[in-house]
Amino acid sequence: MPVDPLSLASRIASSGLNVQETRMRILSENLANAQSTGNTPGEDAYRRKTISFSWELDRATGATRAEVAKIDDDPSEFLIEYDPGNPAADSKGMVKLPNVNVLVELADMREANRSYEANLQTVKQTRELISMTIELLRSGQ
Repeated sequence: MPVDPLSLASRIASSGLNVQETRMRILSENLANAQSTGNTPGEDAYRRKTISFSWELDRATGATRAEVAKIDDDPSEFLIEYDPGNPAADSKGMVKLPNVNVLVELADMREANRSYEANLQTVKQTRELISMTIELLRSGQ
């Protein structure tokens, strides 16, 4: 049975909404923990999370949909700062700070937000077109 192109467009955009929502959640977590150090001397700080996407073929429709491939920890080095009063300071007074760059996270958040809005607009447009089509079919009978 052929798939309705408007419904298909809506499904593809919905997959984009899902991955961008997950991306924004991960970015929010990174931003919220941008200053989170360990609780004990020498303990690691918060490690930035990254997200990877993949394209999956939906066999039922033949369309390619966006999916979250994996969420990982960023392996880059922690920043080190001298702060002997911090509970996470080691014997030399050095504290491991998160490997989160707030400017990078904010730029990513802005891009994720724009992608989310574009996918949402696509869903809205396809719903409107489906409604218009149904109305045309009703008035033609």
